[in-house]
Parts: sequence; C-alpha cells; structure tokens
Amino acid sequence: MGSLWHGFADMGAVEKGAFVVARGEGAYIWDDAGNKYLDGTAGLWFANVGHGRREIGDAVAEQLATVAHYSNFGDFVPAITATLAERLAEIAPVPGSKIFFTSGGSDSIDTAAKLARRYWGEVGKPSKRIIVGRQKAYHGMHVAGTALAGIPPNREGYGELMADARTVEWDNAKSLLSLIEELGADNIAAFFAEPVIGAGGIYLPPEGYLAEVRAICRDHDILFVVDEVVTGFGRIGGSWFASTRFDLQPDLMTTAKGLTSGYVPMGAVFIAPHIAEPFFAGGVWWRHGYTYGGHAGAAAAAMANLDIMERENLLDESKRLEGSLHKHLSPLADHPRVQEVRSGLGAVAAVQLADPAEALPFVKTLRQHGVSGRAAGVGAMQFSPSFVMTDEQVAELAERVLAALG
Repeated sequence: MGSLWHGFADMGAVEKGAFVVARGEGAYIWDDAGNKYLDGTAGLWFANVGHGRREIGDAVAEQLATVAHYSNFGDFVPAITATLAERLAEIAPVPGSKIFFTSGGSDSIDTAAKLARRYWGEVGKPSKRIIVGRQKAYHGMHVAGTALAGIPPNREGYGELMADARTVEWDNAKSLLSLIEELGADNIAAFFAEPVIGAGGIYLPPEGYLAEVRAICRDHDILFVVDEVVTGFGRIGGSWFASTRFDLQPDLMTTAKGLTSGYVPMGAVFIAPHIAEPFFAGGVWWRHGYTYGGHAGAAAAAMANLDIMERENLLDESKRLEGSLHKHLSPLADHPRVQEVRSGLGAVAAVQLADPAEALPFVKTLRQHGVSGRAAGVGAMQFSPSFVMTDEQVAELAERVLAALG
C-alpha cells in the first residue's frame, strides 16, 4: 500500500499500480520504466512551453538562493514579485488592472468570489451576494469553486457549501437573464464564465454567447468574472487571454496554470481599475491573502516562462495548434466509438466517446499506444498539448488515438 492519496481518483484502483512519470522533454514524457509517451494534456493544461525547460529551473534556483520568498502582506514584497505584477499589468485585457497573486487556480476563484462580494459592500450595495456559475463548468475545488461548479458529482457528499450560489445553462444567455429576473439584480454579485469550458468536457462557446452574457452583466450591474485558469497565457490561441481575443473587458479575471507553465504553483487575479478603486482610496483593509501568494521563486519561474513565450512566439504556435488539432482530430468523429469531436478554438480538443463508461479505461488504452491522455466531463478525452508540439506530432497523436479506438 502506498502512502500517497491521489486527487480525483478511485484509490482502490490506483493501488493496483500507479503510472509514475519520471521525466519530460518538450511534448513528451517518460515513465519510470523508460517508456516514451506523447503528452496529450501538457500535464494538466499547464505545460504551455513544454517539459524540461532548464532555463526556468535555473531562474528559480537563482531566486531561491537570493531570497526564496517573503510575504507580501502589508507593505512587504519581494522585488521580483513586484516586477512580475507590472509585467502582467502590461498584458492585461483591461488597462490599469491590479494583480493579486495566489497559489493556484482554486485560490484565484475563491479570491474573486470574496472580492466580488466585498466590492459591492464597499460601494453601498451589500445585498449583492449571489454568485452565478454555469452547467458543466469547473472552477477548482475550494469551497466557492466547488459550489459554483456545474458538475454535480464534484459537489456530492459535502452538503451546501455556499448558500448564495446558483447555476444557469452553459450555452443559453437567456437563462442568465431569467435568473436575474427571478432573483433580482440587486441580489446578484457576479457571474463566472470559462471562455471555453475545460474540465467539464471542453465545450466551445456558442457564437455570440460571451458577448451576450457580458452585455447582460453590464446592463444589470453584475460583475463579469472570466475564469482563464485554462485559457489564459496563450491556451486560447493567438492571444494572451480569451478576454483579449474576444474583447470581454472582464471586471475580474482568474488565472494560474500557464502563468508558470506549471513549473512552480502560482495563480493571479486580474482586477479592473474600477473594482480596485475603493480598496486603493485609503482606509480600507481587505483581510484576505495567502502566505505563498506571489511566491518569489514562483515569480522567477513566471518571468522566465513569459520570456520563453515571447522569444519563441508561442502565442502564434498555440494558434497553429488550434488549427492542427482541429484538422487531425476532427476525422475521428467518423469512428463508431466516437460521438463527436469538439475543437477549433484554442489549443484544446475533446474526443467524445459514444459510451461514456469507456472513458476511464480508454486512458490506459491510450498509454498502450504511447499517448498520455485524460478523461474530462462525461466520457470525453481531453487533448491540450504543449505549444511546442509540432504538426507532425499532432498527426502522430491522432493516429495513435485512432489505433487505440481500434
């Protein structure tokens, strides 16, 4: 019996044998037996620059040897953390945004949920407390994120985690409007939306949907929170953020994963100037923060990661992957074991199996064909490779998936 309790796992099954990842390089990983696999998921959506980047490791090591970290509570801040905040503000979808650092995506979601409520209190509208999410949505596994999620099994067994949470249809903006009419805009603080639903199964937004919900939020004085933990830092294809690509002008934007390409845990919430203003005017304490928020070593990783992204034009490479994944995976929809393929927006794709019960076993079948994949949503196989994966490797990935389908 091993000592490690894995996340999102049936430990009785895991105890029969874990898949041990020994090393990675570019778009490949190797297990502890020396077998090589195409990494179809970039770890867990995050290894945007690929595995084995010694440049990032060296930057972290240098920072840790200088000062590993210092809390940024009060007026303290490590120099590199302040530098990173300025760099992120320069690429923010909303000019003048403030940056609040967290330890990861779940932290970022809970931070945004708390800040949305606190903001309304500061501007004299304390009744605005309800947070709204969408069906199929995933927003991490802290209390607020679990309550907001539109994946019922993720909430089972916990009771009511957050009373003021509601869920609307994932693809129908009118359902948000109906909820506003039912509850009253004066009682709703924020609406959370992933531009592309990720862990819930990779569902692309219907044409015009994001602009429509954005307008509804504006018309009813509800904060529009864009969850870019997955899509941020290039995953959307061609832009740093989906909020930039679609001109969403979010009030709050949550990020993590691609910020450091997963080399060190880190997240950040981008806060539009009008939301930050009451807290920067003086005399207001927001009693919220994380010991390791803005960790100096993580900030060094993020700076090196962004250097690589810019130097190697990886935003363009992600846009290339958007088309390549669509080109090579779409034909799999003709296979009798495949219901549909969802792709064509960002460096993400889902191969939806006709029988959802086959998804978890299929992960192991893929490994037998040299592909590391992951099940997402209900019966979908997630593909979200590193931006360094070539078109030839994408074609090889598709061929191996087809062979696994039989």
